[in-house]
Amino acid sequence: MLDLLIAGGGPVGLATALYADRAGLSVAVLEPRPGPIDKACGEGLMPGAVQALSQLGVPVGGHRLTGIRYTDGRHTAEALCRGGEGRGVRRTELHAALTTAVEAAKIPVLTRAAGYVEQRGDRVCAGGVEARYLAAADGLHSPIRRQLGLSVPVDTRPRYGLRQHYRLAPWTDLVEVHWGPDLEAYVTPVDADLIGVALLTSRREPFAVQLRAFPALLKRLPANAVTATRGAGPLRQRSRARVAGRVLLVGDAAGYVDALTGEGISVGLASARALVECVAAERPGDYERRWLAASRRYRWITESLLEVRSHRAGARLIVPAAQRLPRVFGAAVNQLAK
Repeated sequence: MLDLLIAGGGPVGLATALYADRAGLSVAVLEPRPGPIDKACGEGLMPGAVQALSQLGVPVGGHRLTGIRYTDGRHTAEALCRGGEGRGVRRTELHAALTTAVEAAKIPVLTRAAGYVEQRGDRVCAGGVEARYLAAADGLHSPIRRQLGLSVPVDTRPRYGLRQHYRLAPWTDLVEVHWGPDLEAYVTPVDADLIGVALLTSRREPFAVQLRAFPALLKRLPANAVTATRGAGPLRQRSRARVAGRVLLVGDAAGYVDALTGEGISVGLASARALVECVAAERPGDYERRWLAASRRYRWITESLLEVRSHRAGARLIVPAAQRLPRVFGAAVNQLAK
């Protein structure tokens, strides 16, 4: 019987497997989809995520990221990351690098779904595999979270993510966040001749239609994208708890606020490490507290920004305020960069 079974072979699931292997736990991953797995995301890794991946022996390529720029077409604010550089990395490249590390560690990845999760006594069974504990890393709309009755309805207006790539040399090493009336465009350099553009929006309209809200950005982009539109959402997901018996939720499955601050991978890696430490210590109940601590900064800053964003008057003030208060903006960016 395994010590830890992981349902979901995305970046956080694979990182959880690597942490478990390093802790001396026997581990395997269930993932029915062939890799590398793509996902609609901004593809920016904060310095903290880059450092965590390096410690796991996972090199990341892509393009250097030195900070964040906010712009609304009239005002601009910039903040540099003081604790090292981030990386703009294609999601498929990140997944491939983690897969290579998992293969090198000889961690089994079984091409099957978790299916029904059964807990009994000192074990849990999923996908026909028994283990002492199960880490549910099965994504934003986690079937395991729903199966365990942990999903909580969300009453806020749903937001979605859409992403395309354009073939051109990045004009900056910063992640540019273009603020519109009710949506944002994130421009992330991911290679020497490739940028990703991700829209965060409540609208249900085609990518090209929504991109018209940013005429200055649109002028910089080629007429045609080089990748198809990929979408995700609704983004806001809530869970009653992160622990249910011998099942522990990690990554987006544990709950998600929004992609507004770009900290998803950083929080996922920190949570993966905490989960493994709790399992190795035979103290799974501690994981709820550890998860709350690991995600507190992300949840507080993201929820606060979304609250301001939800009011028309407040939304108009975000970039001007960041421009007028550069130290405050810089402090917030560097809190998220950890």
